[in-house]
Amino acid sequence: MPQFLSFLPEIWSWLILITAQVAALARRSALSVALLAVFASVSLVIGLISPLAMAMIGFGLLGARCLPRLSGWAAGVGHVALILWCLALGAHLVPGFNNLQILDQVQAGARSADFTMFLNVDKPMIFFAVLLAWPGMLNNTRATSFPTLIPGLAILPLLFAVGLGAGAIRLEVGLPPWWLVFALSNLFMTCLAEEAFFRGYLQSAITSRVGAAAGIVAASLLFGLAHFSGGFALVVFASILGLGCGLGYFATGRLWVSVAMHFSFNFLHLALFTYPGPV
Repeated sequence: MPQFLSFLPEIWSWLILITAQVAALARRSALSVALLAVFASVSLVIGLISPLAMAMIGFGLLGARCLPRLSGWAAGVGHVALILWCLALGAHLVPGFNNLQILDQVQAGARSADFTMFLNVDKPMIFFAVLLAWPGMLNNTRATSFPTLIPGLAILPLLFAVGLGAGAIRLEVGLPPWWLVFALSNLFMTCLAEEAFFRGYLQSAITSRVGAAAGIVAASLLFGLAHFSGGFALVVFASILGLGCGLGYFATGRLWVSVAMHFSFNFLHLALFTYPGPV
């Protein structure tokens, strides 16, 4: 906690963004939009985003808002454009976003490799865009299918076991002093954005057209490929994690379930094993 408090002068504006995300999840659309506007304005003033980046955010959100009203080829073009917009933001390819480097070459433990972390401005925008384009991701109230959920949950400890066997991670129990800022960033800037895009949006869209099996597998593979910069092993591990989260989302129809699974895996990785890997 003391180290988190020391970060507050640098990270306070992200607390506005997190509140906007929580408001969106609670279906308080007007409050979420107002808070997002405040965050964008503050970010522009303090130099986290440029006018060009602000325009890109506005263009993407406006386009996403119009997507549910489109049909036919126009809808297809719109969804392709949104996917490309999201991928560009997620890969930090859009200029004008000055993501804050909050951790620089730190170690989670004595046996862990160096770790650098940024608080992103660009990636969280994906959550708001796909929620506008596919609002039904928060509206499902179907009963939970436990025969589907249980295998999804079982994949998470299995993945840790495979990682240990392959030497990709080692046991190292304990939390670093920066665990709280890691948790907030990972939950809201990473897991929520990725699960909204890959499960709430892509998996749902593919499932609605070609069936659940194809939707879950395709979204999982795409999720794995999105981690290609970390090497082939990370692509494989991420694809398997995506499969578990995809089963969790399909079994319940609730985005928070896949977000919780994704975040729990990442946080347990930090708390119980070498993070991001061994030295």
